[in-house]
Amino acid sequence: MTLRRRHLATLLLASTVLPAAAQSDYPNRPVRVIVPIPAGQATDILARVVADQLGRALGQPFVIDNKPGAGTTLGTDVGAKAAADGYTLVMATSGGFAVAPSLYARLPYDPVRDFAPISNLGIVTQTLVTAGNAPWNNLPEFIAAARRQPMNYASAGVGSTSHLTTEAFLHQAGIQATHIPFKGASEAQPQVIGGQVQFMFDALPAVLPQVRAGKMKVLGVGSAERTPLYPEAPTLAEQGLAGFQAIGWIGLAAPARTPPAVLDKLNAEVRRVMALPEVREKLRSLYFTPAEGSREQFGRFIVDDIAKWGRVAKAAGIVPE
Repeated sequence: MTLRRRHLATLLLASTVLPAAAQSDYPNRPVRVIVPIPAGQATDILARVVADQLGRALGQPFVIDNKPGAGTTLGTDVGAKAAADGYTLVMATSGGFAVAPSLYARLPYDPVRDFAPISNLGIVTQTLVTAGNAPWNNLPEFIAAARRQPMNYASAGVGSTSHLTTEAFLHQAGIQATHIPFKGASEAQPQVIGGQVQFMFDALPAVLPQVRAGKMKVLGVGSAERTPLYPEAPTLAEQGLAGFQAIGWIGLAAPARTPPAVLDKLNAEVRRVMALPEVREKLRSLYFTPAEGSREQFGRFIVDDIAKWGRVAKAAGIVPE
């Protein structure tokens, strides 16, 4: 059995073993939703929209519990260790689930073994940006310039999604650049805008206000297809980097061994909620592309993303600490 299949089998087993008979009246008390992101950020807003709709549909409040810290791993760990009864859920992030295993040798949880996937919710593309007054206007021009002159790139920190995305980009584009890490995207962006650092990758919602203000320009998006949220931006793949894809995502998961009947009920309700016009409009306002599907599909997606970022980290020479 391949490593990918073993991971997927573990994840699905974790979500189908019953510790006790699932209550037919679930939920009969409030449900806690752990959000490993500070209040007010896009992920937190999305979590509150979904939680509100689930509470209306299921007759019990879904209460947001923000537990930020350690690159989303703090709150994710709290969710992993919660009782597997359906009354604690966690917003699963690409950082805490897919990227973290490549960065931390002693990650206190296993995103496959310790969680039962419920559903993906939204996808956000990583976006290649430079200063608004930079002399290059598309990817071919930028790559040609990078081959003629030394360049620096900013990131939200060593091992961040922006860092690993850039390393994957450099490898595929066949160019080099010096990494200048910052403590977060909010510190990195001004350096790109001012031209002290030539480029960076960041999530589309984080850069679009600067792009619309003319302070940054988009050279390409990392989604497989042009995003309807900013359709004028071409993908990196259509500009010559065939198959390149770099996205972040946010989903909903539960502790492993949560009763399958509960997981199935939540998946069905989440899929109904994600189809509501008002929810889809809210996602668009946050620059998320709606995502949904079965529990099994989300499980496979997580396993594949862990493997992808593992390959990128290895190629970049990042050793888990």
